[in-house]
Amino acid sequence: MTFISYLSAQIEKFAFFLNDLIISLFPFFASYLNDYPETIMIIIGFGGQALFAARFIIQWLSSESVGKSVIPVAFWYFSISGGLVLLTYAIWRKDPVIIAGQSVGVFIYARNLYFINREKKENKVDLPK
Repeated sequence: MTFISYLSAQIEKFAFFLNDLIISLFPFFASYLNDYPETIMIIIGFGGQALFAARFIIQWLSSESVGKSVIPVAFWYFSISGGLVLLTYAIWRKDPVIIAGQSVGVFIYARNLYFINREKKENKVDLPK
């Protein structure tokens, strides 16, 4: 079994757990979710896409509020969270194109947050006491 297949199987186990949890909390979903078990993963995929799209709304609103193009820190957090959820969905689908794109993207977003946090720490150290 390849590593991606293994991860996909683990994600699918989690999806079935989530499916059972939703059914126990909302029994009226049982007939639909049991007939279409992939629905949970599709919802997760759309959730990741929503997080990823929200980052652009955050960036746009932040830029509008200051009258110039800015990238707020929240943009990077939404990028990472959306990217990780989409990566999870891509692994479940065993889609190498999306896996490659989201893997690289998540690394870049995390690296940008690293630089932002490092700069904040350096600026705090440089301030006179």
